[in-house]
Amino acid sequence: MASAVPPGIRILPKGSCGDRNVTYRVYILIFTFLCYTCYHMSRKPISVVKSVLHRNCSKVTEDSGVHHLGNDTTWCDWKPFDGSDYSELFGTLDLVYLFAYAISMFFSGHIAERMSLRYFLSGGMIMSGLLTAAFGMGYFWNIHNLGYYIAIQVVGGMFQSTGWPAVVSCMGNWYGKGKRGLIMGIWNSHTSVGNILGSLIAGSFVTGAWGWSFVLPGIIIGILGVLVFFLLVPDPADVGCSLPDHQGTNVTSNDEDRAKEPDIESEENKQLLGSLHNVNSYGAKPDEYSSSTNFVKKKGQPDKPIGFFAALRIPGVVEFSLCLFFAKLVSYTFLFWLPKYISSKSDIDAEKAADLSTFFDVGGILGGITAGLVSDYTGARATTCVIQLMLAAPVMYIYNLYGSIDLAHSIGLSILCGFMVNGPYALITTAVSADLGTHKVLQGNSKALATVTAIIDGTGSIGAAIGPLLAGIIETTGWNNVFYMLIGSDILALLLLIRLFVKEVLEKVRSY
Repeated sequence: MASAVPPGIRILPKGSCGDRNVTYRVYILIFTFLCYTCYHMSRKPISVVKSVLHRNCSKVTEDSGVHHLGNDTTWCDWKPFDGSDYSELFGTLDLVYLFAYAISMFFSGHIAERMSLRYFLSGGMIMSGLLTAAFGMGYFWNIHNLGYYIAIQVVGGMFQSTGWPAVVSCMGNWYGKGKRGLIMGIWNSHTSVGNILGSLIAGSFVTGAWGWSFVLPGIIIGILGVLVFFLLVPDPADVGCSLPDHQGTNVTSNDEDRAKEPDIESEENKQLLGSLHNVNSYGAKPDEYSSSTNFVKKKGQPDKPIGFFAALRIPGVVEFSLCLFFAKLVSYTFLFWLPKYISSKSDIDAEKAADLSTFFDVGGILGGITAGLVSDYTGARATTCVIQLMLAAPVMYIYNLYGSIDLAHSIGLSILCGFMVNGPYALITTAVSADLGTHKVLQGNSKALATVTAIIDGTGSIGAAIGPLLAGIIETTGWNNVFYMLIGSDILALLLLIRLFVKEVLEKVRSY
C-alpha cells in the first residue's frame, strides 16, 4: 500500500526532480537515523539501572537520596531485586522483553508491508515512549511488584519491534544497491549512537532518581514519533521522485520502466521464481504474467507482499538469519550486561561504568562502517562477516583477561571488542537484509523488503533474548563462564556462514 502524503510535506524541499531526489534521500537518511537512535536510546537504560537496583550497600551512604527500605544489608536495593536471586530476575526482565520483541518482529514485517509505514512507525514510537516512561514511573510511584515491570517489558518489546522493519524498508525504498554497504554501515551507527546516548542519559540520573533514566528517553522517542506522523516520506513515489536502482539498471517511477526486470539465469533462481509464481505472490492468475519463464508483473500491476515461506527460499536468507541468531546473542549480552560487568570487575560506581560501556559502542560504529565499506569494495558480504567473527573470539577472550587492569586497557579493548562483535551484526541487519529483500529473483517487488528484514532480525532477536538470560544465570558461576558462552556463540555464527563464504571465495577465484 502506498503511503499517504504526510501533512508536513509543505515544509519539505521542492524543486526539480533531480534536486529533490538528492535532497529527499539525505533527508530520509538523517530522519530514519534519528528514529532508530531513539529506539536504542530507550532500550539502554535497563542495563545501566541494574547496577543500582541491586548493589553493594556497604559502599552507599545514607544521605545519597536512596530510599531506605529497612534492611541493613540490602537497604539501598530496590525490591524485588534485593534478594539473592537478583541475577535471575534481571535475566527474566531481559528475556520477556526480547522474546516479545522477537516474536512480534515476525508479525511486524507483515503488518508494515500492508499499511502505511508512516502510521506504523509513528504509532510504534509513541507507544514505545509511553512504555519506557512507565517503567521509570515505577520509581516515582514506589512500585515493587515484579509483575508490573515484567508487563511493561513484554508490551514494550512488542512495540519496539515496529522500528526495524519500518526504517529498513524506508531506506531500501530510497537507496539502491550502489554503495549500500557503506551508506548503511554509516547509517547503522544509529544503534551505537542510541546506546551511547541512552547510557549517558541513564547514567546522569542512575545514582539519584533512577526513574528519570527511563522517563526522559521515553519522552524523546514519543516526541519524535509525532514528528514521524507529520514528516516521514517512506516511498519516493509519494513525492514524485525516481525509484532507486536495486539491480544495477536504471529504474524510474513510471510503470513501464518498473516492469523492466533483469535476467534470471541460475537454476536455483528459476526454481524459486516458479515457486513464487505458483503461490501467486502478486495475487494474480498465471496468465496475467507476460512471461512463463521470468516472474514479471503485468503492466501497471502494483507490488504485493510475498509470503513468509517464499521469503525463506530467497538464497541466503536462512543462513544469514541463523548466523544473526548467534551474532545478536553476543551483541545484546554486551548491551544488557556490560555496565554491570564493568562495575563488578572494578570498584567504579554505576555512573562511571555506564560511561565506560559507551566505548564498546564506539567500536561498534567503526566496525559497522568498516564492514560496509569492505563488503562494498569486495562484493563479498559473507566473507566480511566471517573474518570479523573469526577475530571476535580471541578479542573477547583477551578483553575478559585484561580489560579491567586499568582505564587504558578497558577503553582500548572495549573499542576493539565492539568493532569485531558489532561489525557482522550491523552488516547483516542492514546491507545484507536490503540486498536479500531486493534480490533479483523478486523481479523488482519492493514489498518483500519488510518481510525479509523481519525474518532475519526476528531470528536474530530470539538469540538476543536468550543471550542476556544465559548471562544472568551463568554470571553467578563467574564472568569467565559468561565469556566462554559468548565465544562459543560467536564460533557457531561463523560456521553457519561457511557455505556462503566458500561460494564467494570460489566465485572470486573463477573471476580471476
